[in-house]
Amino acid sequence: MKYWNPTFECMSRDEMRNVQSERLVDTVKRIYHNVPFYRDKMQKKGLEPGDIKGIEDLSKLPFTNKQDLRDTYPYGMFAVPMREVVRIHASSGTTGRKTVVGYTRRDLDTWAEIMARTLTCAQADNHSFIQIAFGYGLFTGGFGVHYGAERIGASVIPISGGNTKRQVQIMKDFGTTVIACTPSYALYLAETMEEMGIDKSELQLKTGVFGAEPWTAKVRNEIEARLGIEAFDIYGLSEVIGPGVAAECSHKSGLHIQEDHFIPEIINPQTEEVLPMGEKGELVFSCITKEGLPLLRYRTHDISTLNDDPCACGRTTVRMNKVTGRTDDMLIIRGVNVFPSQVESVLLEFGEAAPHYKMIVDRVDNLDRLEIRIEMTQAMFSDEVKRIEDLERKMKKEIESVLGINAKVKLVEPKSIERTDGKAQRVIDKRTLE
Repeated sequence: MKYWNPTFECMSRDEMRNVQSERLVDTVKRIYHNVPFYRDKMQKKGLEPGDIKGIEDLSKLPFTNKQDLRDTYPYGMFAVPMREVVRIHASSGTTGRKTVVGYTRRDLDTWAEIMARTLTCAQADNHSFIQIAFGYGLFTGGFGVHYGAERIGASVIPISGGNTKRQVQIMKDFGTTVIACTPSYALYLAETMEEMGIDKSELQLKTGVFGAEPWTAKVRNEIEARLGIEAFDIYGLSEVIGPGVAAECSHKSGLHIQEDHFIPEIINPQTEEVLPMGEKGELVFSCITKEGLPLLRYRTHDISTLNDDPCACGRTTVRMNKVTGRTDDMLIIRGVNVFPSQVESVLLEFGEAAPHYKMIVDRVDNLDRLEIRIEMTQAMFSDEVKRIEDLERKMKKEIESVLGINAKVKLVEPKSIERTDGKAQRVIDKRTLE
């Protein structure tokens, strides 16, 4: 099957604008009357729902930021009563306060629909065996792929993350044809296969859908060579819906955005000016079919460009290019959102280390590694080695608990971390995103 829903995936640009306009107008009315946050923001701008007559008025509407979700934690941005919310997910927060996402039954149906399109883009169908190695839980990854796989009638293998040798054995025994996970985990699967003496020719794998972290063309080539598959990029974020916001087709010329559900914009992150098609800037999405959490002009902080040229695959939806960076200090490490402020919060709790630290992210053997160097005070440096090692262990445990990922924690000599008179450079990211 070439398309899952050709009516919307291959719609003319004029027809799409009409659909978007109608849905945007309806969404703004709903939000204005049901979400005090948006009503206040619109009133401060002198706006009423009637002022939004179509997509041409989108730029009049206020932006939404992740901080707005934290400020209204947990349910203050929901547009429906809680009795209509049938699922709650959450993404990671800077200091433990998460951004909470609610879904109605219709939202879950929308999610299944857009993931069905995503998987069809990746050549999956009702003959496929889809092994989902994204995590299940508050993280949206596993569930999103799961719904889409069931919608297209595929055989779903909901193995979740971890236990890599078992993953490989299941792939072999169950005849997995599609693998869904982070790109770094795909390479780890390839390494584990080699260690187990299992050749890619012994598997039925044909394709893979990979997301939740940035990855390069070089990583794609390596995944394809080592697993003997075609690798597809998928994009999504919990606040908007989860995976399925955009997806690559076999032509690999950008990711098709599900525009009948999410209106994309590119803005200058400093001036908030809307940029023309093709210019690089910050990606912004407006949700025009969501019921539970319909965000308007949500700033993703992801840097990309948009392209509305027709794709050779026949789809007419706007495409986004691969994300090349971020406008804030958030890092994505092994699919987990990590903020320097999380490390700072741990240091403040301990009170025994100096307020100087450096986070070094690298990719070793195709897996992201995080090392955190924390400067000791002069008093700590004078302590015996055993006490320093004990403190290092305690900090490592606490930092890993807060971040949700493994990290190497190293206490370093006083004044060994460079000082600047400007903004401190807390992060060194050695990964290349080409």
